Amino acid sequence: MALGRAFLERALVAAHAAADAAEAGIRARYRARDFAVETKADATPVTEADREAEVAIKRVLRAAFPDHACYGEEEGREGDSPFLWLIDPIDGTKSFVRGYPFFSTQIALMHEGELVLGVSAAGEYGERAWAIEGGGAFLGTNAADGKSIRVAATDGFGPASAISTGNLKSLARDAGRWNALAGLVARTGRIRGYGDFLHYHLLARGAIDLVIESDLNILDVAPLVVVVREAGGVFTTLDGGPIGLDLGSALAGTPALHALALDALAAGPDPTPRQDLRPADRG
Repeated sequence: MALGRAFLERALVAAHAAADAAEAGIRARYRARDFAVETKADATPVTEADREAEVAIKRVLRAAFPDHACYGEEEGREGDSPFLWLIDPIDGTKSFVRGYPFFSTQIALMHEGELVLGVSAAGEYGERAWAIEGGGAFLGTNAADGKSIRVAATDGFGPASAISTGNLKSLARDAGRWNALAGLVARTGRIRGYGDFLHYHLLARGAIDLVIESDLNILDVAPLVVVVREAGGVFTTLDGGPIGLDLGSALAGTPALHALALDALAAGPDPTPRQDLRPADRG
């Protein structure tokens, strides 16, 4: 069932308010270096800022939509509803801990299994990207100053094309795909590893053309899926499959480069084992 524009706009207002609430606490902890670091069972770090931010986000969302369910990085899934808020209070906790601003708050809304709204808030970096289904994608420093963004028109690999990669440990264990990636690198003009939220923001605003990651979790990128798609890009798994709660890999790009990369990487099965949802290096 299609959702009305008025509902999505109201949900977006709530998501922005939730991101604002989270960022206020995160900013204070980050700038004061006021937190202790614990290691979770999956070997990734967590701090008081992560937990406090998730609580703050859910407080705002539940005030606006008390019947909706939530699935948070720190507290798991709560509630049963066709509407599911996906929350990563600090995606990039390792960056947060080490004192560089490549971390963000990720908030998305899924309805009956489909992502329909996303807010990617990177306050310390100075960017926020957001989108609702059918409403286009926007980038600004906050909810009040967003400008419409669009992926580049790049239609082939060559001197002007740019690729960014994230975590690739699982892909590196697949010889066929690793060699295919090497072929793409050889054909492109620039290869970088911006990682986390940043390369998806860059893709959505037309600054790079393709993002490849083999090790991630849906909570890391759920809002970014909506942003990239609404900016005119394509976002799938490395196999070209749909994005769902069991996500383990990502291939996002301009329509043309996504198609070319998908063909090149078709040398083997998706390299991400489903039992390894969140490898230790994502954090």
